[in-house]
Amino acid sequence: MILDIKPLSVNDAWKGRRFKTDKYKAYERDILKLLRPMKIPEGPLELYLKWGFSSAGSDWDNPIKPFQDCLQKKYNFNDNRVIRAVTEKVKVRKGAEFIEFEIKSV
Repeated sequence: MILDIKPLSVNDAWKGRRFKTDKYKAYERDILKLLRPMKIPEGPLELYLKWGFSSAGSDWDNPIKPFQDCLQKKYNFNDNRVIRAVTEKVKVRKGAEFIEFEIKSV
């Protein structure tokens, strides 16, 4: 199905400035510490994301932007280069939550 409408950017979905919460700042700090060095390929990219959630009610798309912004910050690339993404979620026991990812050339 194709809808003839311009996609709405998350930046256009809110009025005024948004500010990072303390929880977001802590998350960003922790993610940046956990990410190991990696060389990002040149050109268009594909991003694979797998979320391990302990709540089956968690939305698969909610953590994409904050995590992608952390990747962009750590690896110094513009996330507008991501032209394809594959995202999945799995149910895990509480305390076993995880994020798995891969960045590759398209």
